[in-house]
Amino acid sequence: MTAARRDGWRVILPGATIGVLGGGQLGRMMALAGRAMGYRFWTLDPTPDSPCGQVADGQIVAAYDDLAAARDLAARCDVVTYEFENVDAGVARVLAETAYVPQGSELLRITQHRLREKAAVTRAGAPVAAYRPVTTWEDLSAAVDDIGLPAVLKTTTGGYDGKGQWLLHSREDAQAAWAAGAGAWAAEGVAKRARRAPAGHGTAHPGAMDDGLDEAPLILEQFVPFAHELSVIVARTADGRVQSFPVAENIHRQHILHMSVVPARIPGEIQAEAQRLAEAVAGALGVVGLLAVEMFLDGDGRLYVNELAPRPHNSGHYTMDACMTSQFEQHIRAICGLPLGRTTLLTPVVMVNILGEHLAPVLDLVPRLPDHVKLHLYGKAEAKPKRKMGHLNILADRVEDAIATVRALGVFGPEPEA
Repeated sequence: MTAARRDGWRVILPGATIGVLGGGQLGRMMALAGRAMGYRFWTLDPTPDSPCGQVADGQIVAAYDDLAAARDLAARCDVVTYEFENVDAGVARVLAETAYVPQGSELLRITQHRLREKAAVTRAGAPVAAYRPVTTWEDLSAAVDDIGLPAVLKTTTGGYDGKGQWLLHSREDAQAAWAAGAGAWAAEGVAKRARRAPAGHGTAHPGAMDDGLDEAPLILEQFVPFAHELSVIVARTADGRVQSFPVAENIHRQHILHMSVVPARIPGEIQAEAQRLAEAVAGALGVVGLLAVEMFLDGDGRLYVNELAPRPHNSGHYTMDACMTSQFEQHIRAICGLPLGRTTLLTPVVMVNILGEHLAPVLDLVPRLPDHVKLHLYGKAEAKPKRKMGHLNILADRVEDAIATVRALGVFGPEPEA
């Protein structure tokens, strides 16, 4: 059910079918929120009985780069979205030509490569840590001279939850990182680029930066001695309406998000500036749907944008129980051209990820969970260590009380002092 088009965008009314590229937990929670609004769902994912597939009307079991399967998905749906940014951007680009994909493919192309992402954030007027592209050992050595140490060497594509990252405190660390995998990644990146774009044929991607530096396989970033890691989830519609959620303060363990604390324990003026920066980036990129903007706050009160995710985000799960509108409902509203919901925080909250090693003890606790603890599980078949299996939203009058509850559950290990 599609209402009249308005200047190139559409209003997709309840009763219509939404297609989701990706079948993980983000798609699952998106579908659950959309079903409550009256929408139907199909998903595409290579894993049978995926978390999203379990709650959708149907699942196409196929690889993310299977163009025929993606076209099949589009034919069944009135609008197509994606639930994580590692879906194939080429597939999204072709779908955008034949189906209604309000997010488009350019945002995927930008956020799938850290150098493109840094350049886009800078053009939006938001601060980022100093960075340099790295293709060879000589590049890395020169970048270390230029930026200084400590610094973080990262793959420009494919890394998540700390994978593909090396913290460098010395030149010996740089040499060890190069020998431990960074050098091989760089060499493979050069080979892939050569296969895509033979010499003399220019850059491999339309719209890439003129100097081609966005094709470098590695990036060296200045290490920010942060006091807090923060994130803002911002929603934007095709006609430019914007709403941002309250700032989350994020605590990581072994590079995996452990806990999000809301409201963030930072001054109000810094929270307002973080929301302003997130909204500015979303506007500059022409986002439709959600954009998660991850930031560092240093000891001097300066904010630096670190990463973007053009989708619902782990650090926004607190919105499911603590805000007037959840991030998942807001995403549906945005891509369907509906009015955005209020993002008012109704109660302080702490979100805690349930990893594979936590699942069994959490299930044992279910009959005794306090009444201010909300359990969300993702329906994954196998509980592997460090795999995200679900989360808890702990509601309280103060975040300190919620953190104390996490500690009292005795499942997640020692917690920071409230």
